Amino acid sequence: MGALKCLRINLFSLYLWKFEVKMTQEYSEQAIRTLDWKEHIRKRPGMYIGKLGDGASADDGIYVLLKEVIDNSIDEFMMGFGKKLEISVSEEAITVRDYGRGIPLGKVIDVASKMNTGAKYDSKVFKKSVGLNGVGIKAVNALSKSFTVKAAREGEIKEVEFTRGEIVREEPIGPTSEENGTMISFKPDKKIFRDYSYRTDYVVNMLKNYTFLNAGLTIHFNGEKYISKNGLLDLLEENLNTPALYPIIHLKGEDIEMAMTHGNQYGEDYYSFVNGQHTTQGGTHLAAFREAVVRTVRDFYKKDFDPTDIRASIVAAIAIKVEEPVFESQTKTKLGSRDVGPDGPSVRNFVMNFVQKELDNFLHKNHEVAEVLLKRIQESERERKAISGVKKLARERAKKANLHNKKLRDCRVHFNGKKDRKEESSIFITEGDSASGSITKSRDVNTQAVFSLKGKPLNSFGLTKKIVYENEEFNLLQAALNIEDGLDNLRYNHVIIATDADVDGMHIRLLLITFFLQFFPDLVKKGHLYILQTPLFRVRNKKKTFYCYSEEEKTSAIKKTGPKPEITRFKGLGEISPGEFKHFIGQDMRLEPVRMKRHESVKEMLTFYMGKNTPKRQEFIIDNLVVERDDVE
Repeated sequence: MGALKCLRINLFSLYLWKFEVKMTQEYSEQAIRTLDWKEHIRKRPGMYIGKLGDGASADDGIYVLLKEVIDNSIDEFMMGFGKKLEISVSEEAITVRDYGRGIPLGKVIDVASKMNTGAKYDSKVFKKSVGLNGVGIKAVNALSKSFTVKAAREGEIKEVEFTRGEIVREEPIGPTSEENGTMISFKPDKKIFRDYSYRTDYVVNMLKNYTFLNAGLTIHFNGEKYISKNGLLDLLEENLNTPALYPIIHLKGEDIEMAMTHGNQYGEDYYSFVNGQHTTQGGTHLAAFREAVVRTVRDFYKKDFDPTDIRASIVAAIAIKVEEPVFESQTKTKLGSRDVGPDGPSVRNFVMNFVQKELDNFLHKNHEVAEVLLKRIQESERERKAISGVKKLARERAKKANLHNKKLRDCRVHFNGKKDRKEESSIFITEGDSASGSITKSRDVNTQAVFSLKGKPLNSFGLTKKIVYENEEFNLLQAALNIEDGLDNLRYNHVIIATDADVDGMHIRLLLITFFLQFFPDLVKKGHLYILQTPLFRVRNKKKTFYCYSEEEKTSAIKKTGPKPEITRFKGLGEISPGEFKHFIGQDMRLEPVRMKRHESVKEMLTFYMGKNTPKRQEFIIDNLVVERDDVE
């Protein structure tokens, strides 16, 4: 036996040696490849546009494509050329037409298809531009099935058409009666973006932000006109979900604008921008703004208030313009710049100086606003102190729970400290041992965590935040997500509610959504909360298996499988085997984002759905009642 074991080990060692030699031999000059610009973009699209997605989330790649095109037109407007922008989005194509100077006709092809080519390297031409690296529309071109660029300039026009970055039609420069400007039309490639669709509300939100940041700009989109006269003041009024406690403070300076107020909601809500770019992840300028508000308020009232009490329920917007901003990624969602310019102050000092001076002046001149703000801070202080003892006990319970129970099955992203993979991380919130067991066995342990609820959560509507710490389930869930002090420390990018598709499961979904909207509304507003869609039916024969998420899909599957297929109705997550579950939480996982419509008040919505029963709600339930039955086969 010893000799046989030794022989096996030697054979295995020989196999490994041969494999290593083979790998070494293959690493030669022939193994080195140079991709051309469009190949690289198509092979690594995430480097240029972030995640691909299907349009269900506002940060999906198809919206980045649209934004890259619009940004060029906005830069023209900022330089004083073209006050109108025409945009259309349809199944056929996405078209953006501006009335700026138009691309220089001899450089139309270069601008659309040569990397690191553009006018924005010359800061005299585009002083405070968003697009700086000459990549934007080249990425759009490479990732589009069809891409057409047309430039009109001083009575002449040039038009070029591409397919996936390759020129398929080029018209010579010729005369035209069209106004100066650039028109770009493209259709995202379905080989890259599968089953995508543009959601009108996401597009409208993007376009409104452009108007808020560019007074005088008019955007026409699919027959509607958008324009803003009051900048960030209009933005806050548009996005307030609770009544403002005092009139919005709106302050403007050279290259900087801010607006702020307080409401009665939990959390902090910010909108930050750099050169017209919505920096959804904040950055240097937003950090400076938050710090400046705290310093100003403390100095004004001459009291050392806790920063969380000052910023509790704040709703604010900050926009700055800087030369050559440095973003932390191609998608430009977070500002990394430290300097305004070669000879200017740092971004931090620039924002700090403006806010401290102008906000202090405003509070001295508006005593009524200062009184309301002081009362709001004191209310937050009283609530924080009232639950401080409960919080301490709750933290101790959470620590013990992490050590001794199995409610949270974490993922390796956090164990290994790989913060760069946080974007990929998810946590499934399940109810019951069978459901959590199936997901736990099926998940990707590197990026997917599971939190198991014990029974139905409490209806938290109308309760104070004290209940978050007193209720064991809420306390442990908050600790698992690490959101006690806001979303900055959120451990998972996707928080996924995974419950059965029955009445009890739907009720649990509502209770969890109520909890997040009541105490952590930013989790919903920032697009982190999702519902896991799991199949209702499995239709199969000996050769084919289809998982169906609706009656329509089931009918279609039956036609494809032929007569008398085996049809299984999944009534609970626990009924789906771990082997099958891998299909539903893998690369093709269907997630429905939890979104709020514009102008929707959290308080009014929760009062209607989760408050006391009323005739109005009874009428709504009756009007929307769906009677479900199992089909008899």
